[in-house]
Amino acid sequence: MISTLFTLTALALYGAHCSSAAVSSCKCGPEDSCWPSAAEWRALNSSVSGKLIAGVQPAAPCYPGSLFNPKTCASLNVLLTNQDFVSSTAIGLSYPTGSCPPVDLAAGQKPGTCSIGDQPRYTVNATEPEDVAKGIVFARKYNIRLVVRNTGHDILHRSTGYGSLQVWVKNIKKGVVFQETYRPSSGYSQNSWNGSAFTIGGGYVWSDIYGEAAKRNVIVVDGGTPSVSCLGGWMQGGGHGPAVHNHGLGADQVLEARVVLANGQIVTASACQNPDLFFAIRGGGPSTYGVVVSTVIKAHPTTKVAAQQLSFAPLSPTDVPAFMDALALVYASYPDLSDAGWSGYGSWATSPIPIVPNYSVGFTHTIAVFGISAAEAEQSFKPVAVNLQKFTPSLSINTTYSAFPTYAAYYKAFSGIVMTVGSSAALGSRLLDRKALTSKPTVLKTTLQAIAGTPDQFSSSYIVFVGGGQVFEDAKDRYSSVNPAWRKTYVHNIVARGWAPGSDPATIAAVRNGITFTVVQALKTLAPDTGAYMNEGDAQDPDFLTDFYGESLAKLEQVKQKYDPHRVFYCPTCVGSEAWEVAPSGKLCLSIHGGGSVNPAHYELENPYCSTKNVSTITT
Repeated sequence: MISTLFTLTALALYGAHCSSAAVSSCKCGPEDSCWPSAAEWRALNSSVSGKLIAGVQPAAPCYPGSLFNPKTCASLNVLLTNQDFVSSTAIGLSYPTGSCPPVDLAAGQKPGTCSIGDQPRYTVNATEPEDVAKGIVFARKYNIRLVVRNTGHDILHRSTGYGSLQVWVKNIKKGVVFQETYRPSSGYSQNSWNGSAFTIGGGYVWSDIYGEAAKRNVIVVDGGTPSVSCLGGWMQGGGHGPAVHNHGLGADQVLEARVVLANGQIVTASACQNPDLFFAIRGGGPSTYGVVVSTVIKAHPTTKVAAQQLSFAPLSPTDVPAFMDALALVYASYPDLSDAGWSGYGSWATSPIPIVPNYSVGFTHTIAVFGISAAEAEQSFKPVAVNLQKFTPSLSINTTYSAFPTYAAYYKAFSGIVMTVGSSAALGSRLLDRKALTSKPTVLKTTLQAIAGTPDQFSSSYIVFVGGGQVFEDAKDRYSSVNPAWRKTYVHNIVARGWAPGSDPATIAAVRNGITFTVVQALKTLAPDTGAYMNEGDAQDPDFLTDFYGESLAKLEQVKQKYDPHRVFYCPTCVGSEAWEVAPSGKLCLSIHGGGSVNPAHYELENPYCSTKNVSTITT
């Protein structure tokens, strides 16, 4: 799938070299005189053993030019909806930005324009951590915008950037190693985790790990989608999945990691080595403090699982108010259900989206309890079931229970679905605590109505019911930088709205603004004291620093200043991104409105299992 395209023709394909003067406050762009020459790019290619790839849009064969190929174009209309294919292309995106969409030539669709847009001009196809280091050093030397990517499974477009050099870590594959009893690589004889562990040596996705865990009868906290990277933005942003309630967020599973720093140095981050960096990569956001190239994560004993599938839908359009009342009842029940051990995922819509088969409005969830039987699970859910029964004259309600001998069997039955990709959407979300879900029923109903939208808006809501349990317990983990709002969250509520292919900028802006100023604002009114999950948050959130990072922000800013003082790393909505703005040309420039100095501060991260000489202190 991967070919190295490093010819002078490819170098010039999108106007890679111009002679205009560079602007010192901006990253160097292809139109600037500071842009590396063809010889300098060839030198980088040689230093990484020929693994530099010139940026060519995956859909380029659909457009007039030297790459035009109708047969290849026909296949791309399907392939660019396949996550595995997209993640195997150097600049393929699960959620494309629209600069070069595929064209259905057989249906008579006419090609529009195809440009490299905000995609990387070059990619270091790293197969070794040292390749990552060389790419970072090159970007720093020439002041080029740097992009870090594994699978490209990111709706916030943190893996794109005009005039950028990308380091692609997906093809670093150094093996997956199981330890029956974890032993730190630092050699310390004692540590806070005495269970099993996996070393994930590179850009593996969760489908690479499931089988290894299942055959050893252990659980790893994984993503609900198997094509998600194990060590990229999912983990570094927090990481939710079906086992989170029982075992903690993905970030909190990391026992140690190997990280490539902004100066090209490769270091270990753990509770005993560079503990401030260890803190930052465990929930403080991706592509900000360094590039994670391997991790060691916890593995937990497997257990039996009892699951419930519940769905309901209004019998007629006049029954939609009853549907909304039943929906509010379920939302309000989630905190107590969580405290009883339940967790899972759900979705609902009042737009004509087939959530429940044969109904245009509907709700469904699949939730589970670890360690009990199906009969016990049914008894546990009974109080909610009884309350739902009063809606039977207006709703079609269906409930089933299932039992599984292991977590792996449960996951295979209800998770691990590879979703289609290739469409664009705007997301907004909010972390909902007990107060938001139970204290003001009228406000809850009003909020649900607001986020439902009108049928023509095609809104859909997703319920990530994984909080509570170990997520709350891990508030004691001083090396976790996940948004502290997670430590009181029961439901992470996502709302998505899309637009038709080929929509004009005004239409797209209207959808995005509706998410920001109607949907997210309604959720903030309901839960003013929490925040949002950064990986599935609103890209336009004006309060993203406080909403995404909460009380962890001040420490994260200090770590950013320490490990990346020259601002090599950048991604939208990440720590330090407020210092930058995107110019009309697409170039990344220092903002006149942000980027002030970090407040002087001092803190220490101490570990009783480490000697004092390994305690890291940050002073700015």
